[in-house]
Amino acid sequence: MRRLWFYLIFMALCAGGCTLAPPYTRPAAPVPAQWPTGAAYEGAVSDASALPASEMAWRTFITDGRLQKVIDMTLDNNRDLRIASLNVERARAYYGIQRAELLPSVGAAGTWYKERIPADLSSSGKAVTVEQYSVDLGVASWEIDFFGRIRSLKDAALEEYLSTDQARHSARLLLITATAQAYLVLAADREALGLVSSTLEAQEAAYDLIKKRYDAGVASELDLRRAQSQRDAARGDIARYTQAVAQDENALDLLAGAPVPPELLPEALDGVAPPKALSPGLSSEALLRRPDILAAEHRLKAANANIGAARAAFFPRIALTTTVGTASADLSGLFKSGSGTWSFMPSISLPIFDARTWSAYRVTKIEKELSIAQYEKSIQTAFREVADALAARGAIDRRIEAQQSLVDALAEAYRLASLRYEKGIDSYLGVLDAQRSLYGARQGLVGLRLAKISNLVSLYSVLGGAAD
Repeated sequence: MRRLWFYLIFMALCAGGCTLAPPYTRPAAPVPAQWPTGAAYEGAVSDASALPASEMAWRTFITDGRLQKVIDMTLDNNRDLRIASLNVERARAYYGIQRAELLPSVGAAGTWYKERIPADLSSSGKAVTVEQYSVDLGVASWEIDFFGRIRSLKDAALEEYLSTDQARHSARLLLITATAQAYLVLAADREALGLVSSTLEAQEAAYDLIKKRYDAGVASELDLRRAQSQRDAARGDIARYTQAVAQDENALDLLAGAPVPPELLPEALDGVAPPKALSPGLSSEALLRRPDILAAEHRLKAANANIGAARAAFFPRIALTTTVGTASADLSGLFKSGSGTWSFMPSISLPIFDARTWSAYRVTKIEKELSIAQYEKSIQTAFREVADALAARGAIDRRIEAQQSLVDALAEAYRLASLRYEKGIDSYLGVLDAQRSLYGARQGLVGLRLAKISNLVSLYSVLGGAAD
């Protein structure tokens, strides 16, 4: 019996490290080694003191306390993230099943056999009753993995599990940044609603003043109708932004998986603490740490391991069935000396001709080429996303500076136009044009300030921020 266990251990050791999978080599990144440069990217990568996104936890990046609480709600309640987490657990279980194939399945069985043999069939010419008891411990059809077929399948299952886990990281990162974006959009729309409300108040005051002057015969009906049109336009904008704010709140509730408490909602964009500054680094190699790219690489490694399993299918399969136990005609003698039994039944199957094996091998090679193309496409897409975010980052400050100067100039023009109208020098048309231009410029400034903060959030996402 000791010799039998020695054979089992020896076979397991022989099969321990063999695999026919080709050596894995990471494909070269099909993008430039450095980020784009030029006038559009001026200042976009110059902040060397800031941390890279991949080294910055989201709680460090998101500095607004109320927004942090909303993101916590999202991570706890969002159903998409829950589905991604369950997919990881399922992939882990599949990996456990495949890994267990490397080990023998040991089982125990107890049997009781009793049979009556009639006299005409008995060798003694008399009817006899045969009774047998047995207890066995054995291995049922354990494949000895000499050529690494099972080990390659185990490696493929491991890479699929790791890919699914990286997909969960990616989903978590996208959920964090999507929540921050939705929160910022809500803040900007609420600020715009406040701007429209103050504009409406000014328009109503102007209309009331011109109405009094019209009734007194000082102002023309044309001025009255112009003031009325401006007031009505502001009323329409009030309704539009009220709708937008309600829809923004609905979108945020969906992301959070539950209604967000009113005390956590922003009143205006000025009331939201901006995210922490981050650096994209100087090399585009940072893209290789993005969760979606890591997931694509794990899928490529899984395809590489499947080639090993397909190659091993061309070689013999060796299986072993063995049992050790005890047997006796009497239950009382089941464990007495001399009642031991054992069996040792190795088997080998050699494929001679099976066209499906060759086709399966070709499939695995094509799947690896597909995985390489998908991996390279993921890197190219990521590079484009980062380049776009850097281009926006390089220009946004200059755009805000120019827009602020425009707002200041138009505010002064509106003040002067109002004074000239009140003194009767110009018609109300000059006031109307100045007010309309100032209103549009202020809305544009709110949009640019939103774009600046949103760009920073997008950059954190596309650079693969540390979402855990």
